[in-house]
Amino acid sequence: MALQLGDTVPDFTQNSQLGPINLYDFAGDSWVVLFSHPADYTPVCTTELGEVSRLRSAWEQRNVKTIALSVDSAESHNGWICDINETQNTTVDYPILADEDKKVSDLYGMIHPNSLNNLTVRSVFIIDPNKKLRLQITYPASTGRNFDEILRVIDSLQLTDNHQVATPVNWKDGEDCVVVPSIPTEEARNKFPKGVTEIRPYLRMTPQPNK
Repeated sequence: MALQLGDTVPDFTQNSQLGPINLYDFAGDSWVVLFSHPADYTPVCTTELGEVSRLRSAWEQRNVKTIALSVDSAESHNGWICDINETQNTTVDYPILADEDKKVSDLYGMIHPNSLNNLTVRSVFIIDPNKKLRLQITYPASTGRNFDEILRVIDSLQLTDNHQVATPVNWKDGEDCVVVPSIPTEEARNKFPKGVTEIRPYLRMTPQPNK
């Protein structure tokens, strides 16, 4: 059965170049970005894994841990990481699951046979500290992911969880937010002392609360 937003994600233990990884133990009280790759030694994946490594401080600021996945072996991952580090000027220090038996790929629906036969497509799963699935994006193998967008979504999700605001189209950190519909306008004016602009009764804006 396909994973849906709000579902508790299934736990797993799988090998990686850093040894066995149990998802729930690895996650602890952090958010997790789990993202899959069609294969080792592929060009687009090489650039992606390097970018995720370079963004280490951005993940840490948001209490996020990252896990990659490929259906190749841990030994293959180690060789590939040497290439990534050299060509992308970084150091990959996070686990790349060696999903040779496709246990995790099948559990999370990462294999789309009509697209890539028995290889994983570029899936992204954002998992919150309660182990709930908060976002799922699937890219074709030929298109590299936009990790700025993934960070933007995490910022939005954390804002909603902590401050009861939503984020409008093309929102970026620091811009005005939407007051969620469940808060009456008068209550919103008390809750958001920076001000509430009522454009329509259902469309109310407020400066980002945590800035």
